[in-house]
Amino acid sequence: MQLVAGHRVNRRDTASKRWASRFANGLRSRLLKDATPDTGCGLKLVERAAFLRLPYFDHMHRYIPALIQRHNGRMIVHPVNHRPRTTGVSKYGNLDRALVGILDLVGVWWLIRRTRLNTHAQEIEG
Repeated sequence: MQLVAGHRVNRRDTASKRWASRFANGLRSRLLKDATPDTGCGLKLVERAAFLRLPYFDHMHRYIPALIQRHNGRMIVHPVNHRPRTTGVSKYGNLDRALVGILDLVGVWWLIRRTRLNTHAQEIEG
C-alpha cells in the first residue's frame, strides 16, 4: 500500500466552504479519475519511496492520490472525523483556493495524460 488517505466526514465548516470543497472534489475526480472523495483532508500517509517519485509543487497535497495512481500505486481511503480549527485563522478563502487549485489541476491533468509509464526502452543496433 503506497497511500492511506483520510476522508473527512461530519464536516464542521461553513456551508460555503463545504459547497466549494464538494464542487472542487467533483471536478478533480471527473478530470483525473482518481476515485478519491476528499483530497482536502490533511491525513495522508505515503510510502517514502512512492512520495519521492512524485513531482514537487506547492499545494500538491490535493493531487497526491492521483499522482500515486499515475505510478500504479495502491491506496485506501479511510473516513476520519473532521475537527474544527481550534486556534488561528485560515490564510485562504474559497476564491484563493480555487485559483491556485484550478491552475494545479490543469498541470496535473496534463502531466498524467503525458505520462507513459508502461513503455520500455529498446536498444538500437547500428
